[in-house]
Amino acid sequence: MSDTHSPLPTPLPSTAAPGIAIATISAPSRRVRGSSRSTRRISRHLQAIRISLTGMILLAMVFTVTIGKSLLIPLVLAAFIGLALNPIVATAARFRIPRWLAAWVVMFALGGALASGIGMIATPAMNWFHQAPEAIRTFAPKIKPMTQQLEAASRATQNLVSGSAARVVAPGNPAMSFTAWDVVSSAPKVLASVLTVALLVFFFLVYGDEILRRAVEISPTFAHKRHTVSIVRSIQEEVSSYLLLTASINIGLGLITACMLWAYDVPDPLLWGTVAMVANFIPYVGAITTTTILAIVGILHFQELGPALLPALTFAGITAVEGNLITPMLQGRRMRLSPVAILLWLLIWGWLWGIPGALLAVPMLTCTKLITAKLRGWTWFAHLIQR
Repeated sequence: MSDTHSPLPTPLPSTAAPGIAIATISAPSRRVRGSSRSTRRISRHLQAIRISLTGMILLAMVFTVTIGKSLLIPLVLAAFIGLALNPIVATAARFRIPRWLAAWVVMFALGGALASGIGMIATPAMNWFHQAPEAIRTFAPKIKPMTQQLEAASRATQNLVSGSAARVVAPGNPAMSFTAWDVVSSAPKVLASVLTVALLVFFFLVYGDEILRRAVEISPTFAHKRHTVSIVRSIQEEVSSYLLLTASINIGLGLITACMLWAYDVPDPLLWGTVAMVANFIPYVGAITTTTILAIVGILHFQELGPALLPALTFAGITAVEGNLITPMLQGRRMRLSPVAILLWLLIWGWLWGIPGALLAVPMLTCTKLITAKLRGWTWFAHLIQR
């Protein structure tokens, strides 16, 4: 009896199985690639919409700031003055002095100082304004030797371009008129602006803490309340110290300039010291403008060129020391700004608001830097404009 074992049937190789497996594997991968592609397309569309909305919001803000400058300029100026004077009122409140009384005393002292200062420089300023046409006629012959070579070069260039001698027509002196009606017509607007700023500063000093308390009350949780208080307090202290320090530096620069001009026997040194103090709120541009004005005043007052340019050169040296040594040493690195950011900010706000915008541009940029450094998601802007 033969012991034969029937072998187990071996499965035949199937040619359809790999195809089915590949089909079952590749179908989900195609669906995944298609879904990821559509997701990327949707994200690109959302990003384009977000960029478009951001651009529209910026344009709307620029338009609003431009048409509302008559309202916003006094508001911003009052906010800065209120922040600068708030430490004085807060210190008085710690000694049980009512805030309204301390604010009233501070406003009265500030108004008296401004009124006395304006009264001291008003008469010299009006005299210089009325003597401007005569000063222009006197100034032209003194700089004529310096401009003769430029005129000769200009005539030679015109001859080369046109092929014949160009006829030079002497420009006439522009007529300048200033009457009492101009003062009367502009006085109500000036008084309304001054009164608006004064009232806003007074109310900011009196009700500033109450506004902060209301802002804290609307925070949802205790952690948010504490975070809001810390941010607002730190920003308030840093902005106040910056504004007080900047004002002190500019006042010191004005006093030093006035003393220097008095030593050089330049007429009306207090007027030009005030001009230097106010113009120094505009970095770079203010110093260049004041140097040019002092050069013109020196040429009008002195006969020789050396003594005429000495006040302007001395002021340029003073501002160089102030801008590169004293101000960075007192303000520290946290307050230092990039020169490119300063110039761009000056161009933007000078274009939007004119001279008031140029005066308020750097304080606004510094405050924006301090605020964005405390806000989550905006630290990149503070790092971008920092020097």
